[in-house]
Amino acid sequence: MIDRERCGREASPTAGVLDSQTIKAPQAQTRGYDANKKIVGRKRHIAVDTDGRLLMVNLTTADISDSAGAQAILDAVRRRWPWLKTLFADGAYDRGKLMDKAAFRDFVIEIVRRISGEPGFKVLPRRWVVERTFGWMTRWRRLVRDYEQRLDVSEAFIHVAMGSLLLRRIANRTILKRTLILLSQKAATELPESFGRLIASLVS
Repeated sequence: MIDRERCGREASPTAGVLDSQTIKAPQAQTRGYDANKKIVGRKRHIAVDTDGRLLMVNLTTADISDSAGAQAILDAVRRRWPWLKTLFADGAYDRGKLMDKAAFRDFVIEIVRRISGEPGFKVLPRRWVVERTFGWMTRWRRLVRDYEQRLDVSEAFIHVAMGSLLLRRIANRTILKRTLILLSQKAATELPESFGRLIASLVS
């Protein structure tokens, strides 16, 4: 990924985070009922890297469990991201079939559990990253609910939303770097020497 390389990281991630989101799908051809969330609709199973970039998405009806939906994620991630080894997840993914498949696919799933005995909301290590990704998704009004009839169309809109986010990051950094280059050129003749050195360090 270009965005990862711009942040000084390897292009292919070695760790990721799993989670799911149940949303209402009023126009869907097939829907399910999530008894835990009490929502009729679809479920978005996703894997992200440790910075929150989308790696893989699997859409199912809402009645599919987190661990069952994640099994398709493991297959797809292994084909697309061969160097990814560790996946962080919550307690809903601590299931025998999923753990067996993860071992077969050469993954290590590390369960990040809630801190027992502490009431109220707590930010948990690793797990907050994927929650932020869901927040990025739902900033797109089209993704607040699943308005699409077909699963493939709904998945395409998720890729468009997340791809747009990455493009904005890359474009903004490119524009910033060009601006700093222009400033450094101007600093060489018109600005104090200390300011010129500062601009040059930012460009490099």
